Amino acid sequence: MNNSGKSFGKFLLLWFGQLISAVGSGLTSFGLGIYVFQQTGKASAMALVTLLAFMPSLLLSAFAGVLADRYDRRLLMVLGDGLSALGLVFILICMLRGDAQLWQICVGVAISSVFSSLLEPAYKATVTDLLTEEQFTKASGLVQVAGSAKFLISPVIAGFLLTISDIKLLIVIDIGTIVVTVITTLAVRGGLASKTYEQATSFVREFKDGWSAVSGNKGVLVLVIMASVLTFFLGVIETLSIPMLLAFTDSSVVGTLETIIASGMLVSSVILGFLPIKKDYVKVLSISLFCVGMFMAGFGFRENIILICISGFLFFAMLPSANVCLDFLVRTNIEISVQGRAWALIGILSQFGFVASYAFSGILADYVFTPLLVEGGVLAGSVGKVIGTGGGRGTGLLIIIAGMLLCVTSVILYHLKSVKKLEHGGNLCIPE
Repeated sequence: MNNSGKSFGKFLLLWFGQLISAVGSGLTSFGLGIYVFQQTGKASAMALVTLLAFMPSLLLSAFAGVLADRYDRRLLMVLGDGLSALGLVFILICMLRGDAQLWQICVGVAISSVFSSLLEPAYKATVTDLLTEEQFTKASGLVQVAGSAKFLISPVIAGFLLTISDIKLLIVIDIGTIVVTVITTLAVRGGLASKTYEQATSFVREFKDGWSAVSGNKGVLVLVIMASVLTFFLGVIETLSIPMLLAFTDSSVVGTLETIIASGMLVSSVILGFLPIKKDYVKVLSISLFCVGMFMAGFGFRENIILICISGFLFFAMLPSANVCLDFLVRTNIEISVQGRAWALIGILSQFGFVASYAFSGILADYVFTPLLVEGGVLAGSVGKVIGTGGGRGTGLLIIIAGMLLCVTSVILYHLKSVKKLEHGGNLCIPE
């Protein structure tokens, strides 16, 4: 029990570093989103930056997962965090020489994404190294708190800082938070012996081992595929929320609004930290995702600050329980020794929906849905009478549609027998 307590203490230190890192990256993410949209006026431009900040890390995560199982996971986290600052420095230099061009911002975020790919598989596998199975759901709740920081803390700080300075200050602060994160990770590494893993003959063999861990259990594979569908719908609101809000308000209000909304994630994450989910994971997952879809639709329904606040708050409040259930169902059905590779492949498959969403949602909003609901648009006299008309209403309609489809997907997920069987995994082994 004493060793368990010490390990949880190390997890908390590691978690604190990731919390600080999330705040810093959230500042840059929010600031760049505002900067690009104000420079171009296009949701598709914002989506392109988001795509290039996300896709390299996703595509390289399988390779990073192999590294996480072969080498020192804490050292990989340090390298991932530290070297990701190079992309931020590049963007900062471009801005100091004048307004940064869209292609320069894209290059910078892509560089950061390449090195950040080292972080996620190593971090998830380290959590498994440090904790017992009984601590997984409690830790997952805390991890959700750190993950929510980029939505909860960063927007209001960024919105305020943008009224007194500009995007360059946000980038400098982000670079500073990376230093803090590296220090905390090194502190954990200094007191934790690196585990020795059996070396496979090649990376290809290790990729195959990771794939076997996922595909060897039909329930895990089906759950991961369904997660990709879910992330597509979630990517729509992630990409289009700022353009929708900026259509009728300013960046300072958007920052405050996003912080209020994201507090829903904080509240439910803290609750899960003290009152972890202990059963009916598939049922809780399905209900949570259904509610997420309903509240997403409410978010896009009207240009009404109060409605957006309430819907957005409840939207974020339902995400942690869904994430915890997904995490538990997968984590307890995959062998510990291959979790680095498995999590990397799961990340690629489940988050491919985000890639598709980032690639298409901005284009759909700019060139299909927005023209439908401006004055004189095809839907202005019908749908427009319900949800309103104007520059941001087409974006709102796309968010509503994504929310409704997410509700349908959650119902399908609940009725999948192979997923329900994962409830009884709980032994950290690969089923025959």
